[in-house]
Amino acid sequence: MTAFAPTKTTATDYYLLDDLLTDDEREARYRTREFFEAEVEPIITPYWERAEFPHQLVPKFKLLGYAGGMLQGYGCAGLSAIGSGVVGMEMARVDGSICTFYGVHSGLAMGSIGLLGSEEQKQRWLPAMAQYDKIGCFGLTEPNIGSNSWMMETHFRRDGDSYIINGAKRWIGNATFADLAIIWARSEEDGKVGGFVIELPTPGFTATKIENKISKRALINADITLDNVRVPVANKLALASSSKATGQVLVMTRVGVAWEAIGHALASYEIALEYAKQRQQFGKPIASFQMIQEKLVKMLAKVTSMQFMTLRLSQLLTAGKLTDAQASLAKMYNAATAREVVAMGREVLGGNGILLEYKAARHFADVESVYTYEGTNEVQTLIVGRDITGIQAFV
Repeated sequence: MTAFAPTKTTATDYYLLDDLLTDDEREARYRTREFFEAEVEPIITPYWERAEFPHQLVPKFKLLGYAGGMLQGYGCAGLSAIGSGVVGMEMARVDGSICTFYGVHSGLAMGSIGLLGSEEQKQRWLPAMAQYDKIGCFGLTEPNIGSNSWMMETHFRRDGDSYIINGAKRWIGNATFADLAIIWARSEEDGKVGGFVIELPTPGFTATKIENKISKRALINADITLDNVRVPVANKLALASSSKATGQVLVMTRVGVAWEAIGHALASYEIALEYAKQRQQFGKPIASFQMIQEKLVKMLAKVTSMQFMTLRLSQLLTAGKLTDAQASLAKMYNAATAREVVAMGREVLGGNGILLEYKAARHFADVESVYTYEGTNEVQTLIVGRDITGIQAFV
């Protein structure tokens, strides 16, 4: 890839985050920003409003690359932890739905195979996924118990040279058009959790679009039913033999979600700042009024604090020192803080803040998904609480 600077806009960087990035990380940030501004931003609003996914973008993602994030080899991007983070930040800065499409495919689906698959399994699936020739989805969350793998109801049993899976999953991004589904289930024999790669379509696997969402509407989420789905023994992820395996994947993705939250907050600040400079009231731009300036400064301070907390989070990941609780703290804080920032941004725009054409409304709505998925704010809080007190407040 040839290095270049962005050609349209320069994102806010008040404390010079760019100075702390390597050349490769900076290029990843700029390439992603340029791609999303050129390919996603001009088309996404009507798709968001119609709750449709823009499938024409998928082949173009090959030009951007970066599938697989931090995974090395097999055609994957091989990004650093910080590089992977700033890619997600720049994606969310333009649109959350497409950012999550990428996160599900690249982080959850490819990440599961890359972290927990055998060499044969990596060779078999990752190269095509790295080229977006095969799209992945990830099925852990269930209708009755959320993402609590300890209480998982979907189950499997061995039947000759296959496994038979029965159960249900909910809120599964990309599932209606995915080629590969990573499905987590509990053994009927010993209760251990296993991960399976289901190649689609396959009998007994049904994905039904969830309608009437108010958030990330251009991302297609689905209910999945698994009715005696037969999966070859060779499709069981080799290193996924307990609920700890799901935790390995989710810690990585919580880091990604922490960066994504920054992208939404960053966009909301930039939208509000530009609007305030242009919007005239009482004969002058509203940016000249003290109350508006106070909102903008608070937004900037929150964005900046999120950036540097998450930069350190990625450094800990790189050093092999990251704990589950540290990942949970960043996800909890960034999602909640982004929620505050997008609300202030919408306020600055007044009545126009609820119109999609001004963009703030889309980020305002999409952050509600960020606040909830990959573990709710309450669950993340209790994980950190357990870590600092040594007392578990939930079963």
